[in-house]
Amino acid sequence: MQKTLNVLMLSAGLLNAPLVMASTDTPTETLYQQHCASCHGSDRLGGMGPALLPENLSRLKQNQAEAAIREGRPATQMLGFADTLSDESITALADYIYQPPAQEPVWDKREIVGSHLLPYPSGSLPDTPAYSADMMNLFLVVEIGDHHVTLLDGDSMEPIHRFASRYALHGGPKYSPDGRYVYFGSRDGWITKYDLYNLKVVAEVRSGINMRNIAVSADGKHVLAANYLPHTLVLFDADNLDLLEIIPVENDAGESSRVSAVYAAPPRNSFIAALKDIPQAWEITVENNQARLRKMQTDTWLDDFFFDPDYEHLIGAARDGKHGLVINLDTGETTAELPLPGMPHLGSGITWDYNGSRVMATPHFRTGAVSIIDMDSWKVIKTLETAGPGFFMRSHENSRYAWVDVFFGPNKDKVHVIDKQTLEIVKTLQPEPGKVAAHVEFDREGKKLLLSIWDEDGAVIVYDADTLEEEKRIPMNKPSGKYNVWNKINYEEGTSH
Repeated sequence: MQKTLNVLMLSAGLLNAPLVMASTDTPTETLYQQHCASCHGSDRLGGMGPALLPENLSRLKQNQAEAAIREGRPATQMLGFADTLSDESITALADYIYQPPAQEPVWDKREIVGSHLLPYPSGSLPDTPAYSADMMNLFLVVEIGDHHVTLLDGDSMEPIHRFASRYALHGGPKYSPDGRYVYFGSRDGWITKYDLYNLKVVAEVRSGINMRNIAVSADGKHVLAANYLPHTLVLFDADNLDLLEIIPVENDAGESSRVSAVYAAPPRNSFIAALKDIPQAWEITVENNQARLRKMQTDTWLDDFFFDPDYEHLIGAARDGKHGLVINLDTGETTAELPLPGMPHLGSGITWDYNGSRVMATPHFRTGAVSIIDMDSWKVIKTLETAGPGFFMRSHENSRYAWVDVFFGPNKDKVHVIDKQTLEIVKTLQPEPGKVAAHVEFDREGKKLLLSIWDEDGAVIVYDADTLEEEKRIPMNKPSGKYNVWNKINYEEGTSH
């Protein structure tokens, strides 16, 4: 529940106030200003706590929000209001935060610049690590149970450090090309730059009210943020996260759109963004700290996408959840259509060599299947039936296996292991019956891998990548994604980008 309302009552005044039941006829907005605004902002745009707007609460059911207001949330600063507010008032507050505000919220240059935090300007910290480890074999493990990140030594598989993160990190952290810095993006629009050498947050800025994800340019000089609210792409200098440009996301007719996602395309020295509400994909190149746009019309709206290894093609998932499109990034033309029923999670796609050809594989959100696609002919060569819809798929160039979870449905505690040469499921693991098993990440050599037990009383499990035997468990608080420095900065074929 802390995924939405994790700081409703932080101010000392509220905490020390006598417990008086609020009258049921108190106007809801007055209740909000009295009990919520100090942490979530008088305009509901967030502060110490997250933004409380429909866009930001899209993954939380309203009855869960009511429970958070009533009971609070363990291991957070969100305290319960059961002794302070009536059931009617709690229900009214939950209903209120799911309604659009009377005036459309604004997040423009003034707000972005005003949010900028710079505790350690570029060049102000030592250039050598404060600890001994293979800096290319570090993992960052995002623990969504209490909004923390654990830095893990990929050789010893022991934690080095644990630090607090912004609310609801999303889209995976992105590393600088040398692996020293990592950039996090949160659903509330915060971008955090963290120094892995000195274990410190060095800069932060809030790019928007609701953000999809961020990307870091191949040369490490720029960060681009993709927003749902407002409809913008926002360009920053990577050194100190100084604002460079706000790019309105709209077509020639002035119609605006959310951004489905943005990724760096290293061989092209550009960023690629797909739009959620306009059938377009954009290529963004940065010259002299200014963005240059190339807009490609697509045959449908794209929700998620993937690239071939040479970044010549974009493979996008159509919003109807029934097919995918292959778009030539040089011409902007759609060159193939893929039958992919069940909403493929292409952002989690992987590739490998198979019988002299390059294939890609993707799980599906809505059906128990993994689609395997020949990337020369753009034909689906095999569809593997799985125990349920999946979320994440991972492998490594040095591993014979690909792993896929079945995150959605009754078998979410299982994970499949696929032989990449026979294209068959060779083993199904159930590491913790009744608890979600999800998201594999390999070490830099492909010899070990990590799997999450996605539970507040969870763990990261270390497996031998060849024998598939469990080696150890590291207790963690609802660990979700795990991200290896080497694999991410080298765009290892089995790791998401």
